[in-house]
Amino acid sequence: MTNPTLLLRRTGALAAALVALTGLAACSNGGDDDGKAPRQEPTTQTTAPPPDPGPAAGACYALPYDAAVAPTSKVEPTDCGQAHTSVTFAVGAIDAVVDGHLLAVDSERVQSQVSSACPAQLLTYVGGTLTNLRLSMIRSIWFTPTVEQSDAGATWYRCDAVLLDGAAKLADLDGDLKGALAGKTVPDQYAMCGTAAPDAPKFERVRCSAKHSWRAIDVVAFEETDYPGAKKVQEAGRTRCEDAAADVAEDPLTFKWGYEWPTKEQWAMGQKFGRCWAAE
Repeated sequence: MTNPTLLLRRTGALAAALVALTGLAACSNGGDDDGKAPRQEPTTQTTAPPPDPGPAAGACYALPYDAAVAPTSKVEPTDCGQAHTSVTFAVGAIDAVVDGHLLAVDSERVQSQVSSACPAQLLTYVGGTLTNLRLSMIRSIWFTPTVEQSDAGATWYRCDAVLLDGAAKLADLDGDLKGALAGKTVPDQYAMCGTAAPDAPKFERVRCSAKHSWRAIDVVAFEETDYPGAKKVQEAGRTRCEDAAADVAEDPLTFKWGYEWPTKEQWAMGQKFGRCWAAE
């Protein structure tokens, strides 16, 4: 998720209002004053508004898809008993100070911190295994303060859990997603399926509770730090995915399988795994 430039500046201490003092002096041969005390002008002091307290964990939001992929959000929380599309599962603090210098919110260091923290905490929230999470349509999104909030000293980041319902739509939630994947298998309402084979032109990811013809059944994970190359990632899934499809097929002698491997661009964005698919 790419954020536009948001400057997070440290607010300076408020300067105290200057006090103007005027004295009334009457000149005389003796140089004495008239005995009156100096008159002091009223003192005024401006106080800054309190910093934005930030979002609360457990809050629910009725976010449309375009708002969910934005870097900041001004959508107000809603009653979790009402229709909503996201749930805040974690709130953290941005560490934007390096060697005494305050970094911008869209700096590489800050963005890397937030984009790593939220997905890492999602698994703890939904439960289950990392493989099950990767075979689901549950994702994490995150938000940082607006320019106005950062100017006021806000340093929070917010992690929300959402359920994709197609290519560019969020599913309505009837509660939260805590423990949603804690079982041995991924329920159809959360599981990832496809409208066609993963290499087909009309392929679209959908929840398995919707009309579909293919299902994501396994994950091929890679340990390399750098992208090992298209040939290696393609070959890594051939036997693994064929065997996985045979295991779930009604007839292990007649079945269709597919493999969706990570591209170099996807790898750079953190997807260091491929998915095995089987026709249903």
